[in-house]
Amino acid sequence: GTYKLTGKLIVNANAKLTIKAGVRILATEAAEGDFAAVRYIAVAQNGEIDVQGTSTSPVVMTSETKKPAAWGGLVICGKAPINKGTTATAEVSELTYGGSDANDNSGSIKYLRIEYSGYSYNADKEFNGLSMFGVGKGTTIDYVQVHEGSDDGFEWFGGTVDAKHLVVTNAAAEVGDDLFDWTEGWVGNGENWYGKRTNGGNRGIEADNNSNNEAATPISNPTLKNITLIGNNGGGENHALKLRVGTKGSFDNV
Repeated sequence: GTYKLTGKLIVNANAKLTIKAGVRILATEAAEGDFAAVRYIAVAQNGEIDVQGTSTSPVVMTSETKKPAAWGGLVICGKAPINKGTTATAEVSELTYGGSDANDNSGSIKYLRIEYSGYSYNADKEFNGLSMFGVGKGTTIDYVQVHEGSDDGFEWFGGTVDAKHLVVTNAAAEVGDDLFDWTEGWVGNGENWYGKRTNGGNRGIEADNNSNNEAATPISNPTLKNITLIGNNGGGENHALKLRVGTKGSFDNV
């Protein structure tokens, strides 16, 4: 059935949120500028999420308002290493992330579509579709689509998590940011990514290590293969890939 999300939902330590195949989560409309009422789902350190979608019956997280930035999105905070410090506070959700457990497990996400996400508090604080803060290798991210988000589709803030079969699609006039983005020392694997935009948004992949210290460790160094990025040849930052401030990476079949 459909579950209405009427505020923030935090999955705390030692708790687990299970979402069955075919479930729709509908973020209700919040008053513009009412930051305390922003709708989003966040998994705290030592919490877990289990999205049990299938290819024929995916889980859908969407909103009543069918346009980008209508609600927050999904945030996961793990205990895997980052290069911003031993730990840090997430840009959105204000939860702690980072640590020393490269194999940390925040749960499993399979066959999930996230729509109309990217709520912005200000220019420096805005939600992505799926934000992964220090997420560990024990977490499963597989078959996830972000559709019509106003900020990045997927963003990794450090961590070691692998992510396969990811899709980002942007066509709305409300310009989105990058399709895929990483920073703060992400060292996971990515495989079979597809991103397409027909609006004037930003880059296919924007990649950083650490803007304050390009040599900060662990250095961002993911291994990616089978990547398709389609742009519209417009917009001010129309780059397929931009690798900057110290990031490394291995790319195969792009």
